[in-house]
Amino acid sequence: MFFKNLLQRFFLCGVLLSGVMLSLAACGGEDEPEAPQTNITVSPESVNFKAESSSATVKLSTNHEWSAYSEEEWIHVSPESSVDHNATITISVDKNFVAEKREGSVNIMSGTARASIKVVQEAGDGSEDPNVIKCPLDGYKLVWNDEFDKGNTLSSDWVHEVKSDHWVNNELQNYVNHEIDGKPVTTVSNGTLKINCFKNNGKVYSGRVYAKKSTGWKYAYVEAKIKLPSGKGTWPAFWMMPVNFTSWPHDGEIDIMEEVGYHKDYVSSSLHADGHVHSNGTQVTKEVYCKGAEGEFHVYGMEWTGSYFQFYVDGAKTLYYKNPGTGVRDWPYDAPFYVILNLAWGGDWGGSQGVDESALPATMEVDYVRVFQK
Repeated sequence: MFFKNLLQRFFLCGVLLSGVMLSLAACGGEDEPEAPQTNITVSPESVNFKAESSSATVKLSTNHEWSAYSEEEWIHVSPESSVDHNATITISVDKNFVAEKREGSVNIMSGTARASIKVVQEAGDGSEDPNVIKCPLDGYKLVWNDEFDKGNTLSSDWVHEVKSDHWVNNELQNYVNHEIDGKPVTTVSNGTLKINCFKNNGKVYSGRVYAKKSTGWKYAYVEAKIKLPSGKGTWPAFWMMPVNFTSWPHDGEIDIMEEVGYHKDYVSSSLHADGHVHSNGTQVTKEVYCKGAEGEFHVYGMEWTGSYFQFYVDGAKTLYYKNPGTGVRDWPYDAPFYVILNLAWGGDWGGSQGVDESALPATMEVDYVRVFQK
């Protein structure tokens, strides 16, 4: 009896163990089917273009959604992405003005797979691209500009100053960032910025705007094309102040162009620092006659390096100042400065011979501002 019971127990344990093994086999004993591997096929694998702007199509096949892009600015691809597994993409190129062949690629990503389409374009004739803004000085490249040809308001790169009259230099205008009875202090239209100075209910209002105030630029060629207003009392300026300003004149000031209405068509460039400042007559400055500065556009520029300043009016050299190597007292200019455009009214210089209120309203018009760096 004991032996029989023992056999029954052994048989039962065997059945249970077999059931467990079968269950384990059913749960995970066989491999799960693998996801299909992503692959990409493109045809052709390379495209060649003449120097002129043109386009070509490429067939793309994959088993996954995909995206396409190029790291070259002169190569464009459309569409840039799709869930269509069999698609046609269009690759286009800009005209090549450079007298050298150029090469690039369009890169395709689909899941974990990658593919590349080689793009080759023949050399151009060496002519200048009319769409590229070039610096009048060699060795510089455009890093920021505003041509005032996009929209009818200033971009987010600019900020208005807001200050009451007599804030600085005993100037009579109030700087605001809004309209006064429907009159704006700054307008953008027909490709230019207008800074408007006008009188309303006994007060004078005008605009003062800063470009890239929080970052500025350190060493650059800076240029603007400006039409100045006329009339005794006007004081337009194109200048720069330090981003990390603590005190004046210790941190420096760069005046690319200033003019006062009582001295018609005479424009000045100046530098201010502890060692050279107008308050004691030691400022570094030069005034030149610019025929038609009031009422016509002229170009005002400045090259600023760690060694010197060179100012220009219509491409002609004016003020030159060399770093004397005597430290921050005479050279606080190894730091970022930002661009300022404003139209003041009256003040210590603009109003030193009085003001003629019949000159209001007055407008300073700016065609562009450009910053180039090496």
